Amino acid sequence: MIERYTRPRMGKLWSEESRFRYMLQVEVFALKALTERGVVPQGVADEVEREATINVARIAEIEAVTRHDVIAFVTSVTENLSEKAQQWTHWGLTSSDVLDTALGMQMRDAADLLLAGVDGLLDVIEHRAREAKDMVCVGRSHGIHGEPISFGLKFASWYSEMERARVRLARVRDRVAVGAVSGAMGSFAHLAPDVEADICRMAGLLAEPISTQVIPRDRHADFLQTIALIGAGLERIAVEVRHLQRTEVLEAEEGFVKGQKGSSAMPHKRNPIGSENISGLARILRGNALAGLENVALWHERDISHSSVERVVLPDSCILLDYMLARMAHILGNLGLFPDQMQKNLDLTGGLVYSQRVLLALSEAGAPRDEAYQWVQRNAMEAWQERGSFKKRLQKDPEISHWLPQVVLDKCFEPDYYLRHVDEIYRRVFGRV
Repeated sequence: MIERYTRPRMGKLWSEESRFRYMLQVEVFALKALTERGVVPQGVADEVEREATINVARIAEIEAVTRHDVIAFVTSVTENLSEKAQQWTHWGLTSSDVLDTALGMQMRDAADLLLAGVDGLLDVIEHRAREAKDMVCVGRSHGIHGEPISFGLKFASWYSEMERARVRLARVRDRVAVGAVSGAMGSFAHLAPDVEADICRMAGLLAEPISTQVIPRDRHADFLQTIALIGAGLERIAVEVRHLQRTEVLEAEEGFVKGQKGSSAMPHKRNPIGSENISGLARILRGNALAGLENVALWHERDISHSSVERVVLPDSCILLDYMLARMAHILGNLGLFPDQMQKNLDLTGGLVYSQRVLLALSEAGAPRDEAYQWVQRNAMEAWQERGSFKKRLQKDPEISHWLPQVVLDKCFEPDYYLRHVDEIYRRVFGRV
């Protein structure tokens, strides 16, 4: 992933050096397990753990000759060690034993960073939800004004989705935290299952129940799809922010700092660039998830068609989601809210947003529902076409006034009516008001 979208900790975790360090850990764990069984001489595991070093340039130099990355890795990390260390390192292992087990550790640790990012975003969303709880705005469906709502419900909805995202991510974190040390065909021909169990225990992983030299790639596809789904949730937030920042709406606005410029040509521009950035990056995550699905079907016990794909999509997806979570937390934490504009937009249609309340009041008063619907709709359409007051039209309509006295009609146009269950919704989402 390009540096622009790479945060330090996640970038370091997916660096080439880090990848080789995970692989070296697997080699050391294998030596320790075999030492306990009297296969590897005492002291070899300690020597490799203590003295083996990672030299990315040297590994690349060797691979240019061997055309095999794991052989290059093993040769490099042991070439300055004792003959015994060179003799026993990688004993009984096949490349995928090391690669897949190391990758399981890597994905697990990446998931932990992503979980921390989700937690940080949840904190920000909850804070803003409480701040906006009593702000009244117009709700919209199909882009058209519907009825009054609390602006805080937007945040509450995002919070609930991100909570589900956290559950999914924690679940898939455990699904990818597996290792496999089952040999060239996955049949434990040279190392017994109990050796695998010990290696995985030392690595903090579960052992894959059955591997075919490689860990089945449905796990990795699940990981990528979970990341893509979280990205889609972030895009849902981003799209709403983009709509709310439109000049004609302007109920919310991304933070705009001193010295920032929105356009090279138009000095007045203040654009929702952060949210647009997230919308774009979410598309990459979805594409990467599709690539993960393509990796599930491999030939026989294995081929390496998945390998080149994973070297791109796994680091990139983790790095991008890490960046997106942090950026969205910043966007929402600095999001400007404009209650006066919310009220202005709420009043824009001359009270049409209260039409359902009027219809229900007519039904409660005993008016025939179909006829009541026609009376309300007729007045609503005329008020909309003439940009007049819906309430005044209703007051002058004899069929409406016959059923609804003025005091009842006035209550139909009170926005607080629509917020009376907000506390209960907040209890459902946050566990408290």
